[in-house]
Amino acid sequence: MNPYVLLAGAIVSELIGTTALKLSDGLSNPLPSIGVVIGYGLAFYLVSVTMEDLPIGVVYGTWAALGIVGVVAIGVIIFNETIDLAGAIGILLILTGVYCVNILSAMSVH
Repeated sequence: MNPYVLLAGAIVSELIGTTALKLSDGLSNPLPSIGVVIGYGLAFYLVSVTMEDLPIGVVYGTWAALGIVGVVAIGVIIFNETIDLAGAIGILLILTGVYCVNILSAMSVH
């Protein structure tokens, strides 16, 4: 399977786990707490499989960066959190970094 598809799955799983963590009320709410364990467990499994085909820096950097961007988006859309200009610029810089590492750099598999 394409390692980038697995990496996308890892990112989505992490976002599910992180959203469930927010909803778990300090892991005191059972259903979201189960979502935390499943989401993070699947995310780490998929990241480990992805590292068989892609360099660790590319995998972890992309996973962490897009996880940050995704969590910010979830915070804004679902939890009505706000983002200011500095935060938006930071998100754009993160996305630029992911683009550079995955598309422009020789670090990744093309």
